[in-house]
Amino acid sequence: MTVSTAERQAMIRARELGAAVLGTTSPNPPVGAVILAPDGTPVGEGATAPPGGPHAEITALAQAGGRARGGTVVVTLEPCAHTGRTGPCADALLAAGVARVVVAVPEPTELADGGADRLRAAGVDVEVGVERDEAEAGALAAWLTGVREHRPFVVWKVAATLDGRVAAADGSSRWITGEAARAAVHQLRATCDAVVVGSGTAVVDDPQLTVRDVAGGLAGRQPLRVVVDRRGRLPATARVLDDAAPTHVSRADTPADLLAELFDRNVRRLLLEGGPTLAAAFLREGLVDEVVVHLAPTLLGAGPPLVGDLGISTISDALSLATIEVTPLGGDVQLRLRPTRHTGARQSADRRS
Repeated sequence: MTVSTAERQAMIRARELGAAVLGTTSPNPPVGAVILAPDGTPVGEGATAPPGGPHAEITALAQAGGRARGGTVVVTLEPCAHTGRTGPCADALLAAGVARVVVAVPEPTELADGGADRLRAAGVDVEVGVERDEAEAGALAAWLTGVREHRPFVVWKVAATLDGRVAAADGSSRWITGEAARAAVHQLRATCDAVVVGSGTAVVDDPQLTVRDVAGGLAGRQPLRVVVDRRGRLPATARVLDDAAPTHVSRADTPADLLAELFDRNVRRLLLEGGPTLAAAFLREGLVDEVVVHLAPTLLGAGPPLVGDLGISTISDALSLATIEVTPLGGDVQLRLRPTRHTGARQSADRRS
């Protein structure tokens, strides 16, 4: 695989562009694209717009204009070859006269497949698989989970003390972590299509589950708020039922049922903020894809643990996680982890529009 330094740098930028629109594109994939002029100079870039808007390549072409002719398009996902709400990106690239296309992830759906073949047939040099692992683990991870497993990608976020307590023995839990960690939670919520808690958390903590901007006001885009309430415990006065954001109350019996319900609502990236019981239910079913832990340098010695009973009785059966990133957040620490289990992914064609 022959890839220039300029193309690799462009792919890094394309991944950043895709990550910047996480939570705004579902059910479409958050793709990033960079256009290089024939001399390797970046002349255009773009990311997937909300459904109905232009794909990443189209925005990048518009920015590049005539400078795209004879140049290279670097994109995180293979350009589509079908007509949905917008036309085929492969045809737009041909019309712009590009000479080369560098792709990270090949198109996994039958609906949109064929872009690389169409470009090659027209004489365009196409390189597929450049930094594929990094792209699949990044912004495209949730969309790919939807394609392969027909369910949302689940991020479990929890704040705990150093000894793994999410509340004190008397039930008090407000502000376990500091201001920087709380701001990070709002940034994380903004990357998700929905946020879910159980009825216990909704009743005891009465969270609003909204995204706040740096000034403390409501952000312009709010994820769907979801409360799992099988017994009808949620009071009409709960803050999660206010008009600050849309809310869905679910009576799903299992996490798998809930994920199927939300997938049908175009949720592709779900933030699990429920308490220990709901978290344990997702973990027991192998339905947590990423874990974000905010650890405060405090000790309680008693109180509810960060996760409930997982049905594990011996160390050999322990659920192992790989550390992806460790980030200081003021006086606290953020850990990003992923379970090391193998997910039995099943192929399912998802629709891009």
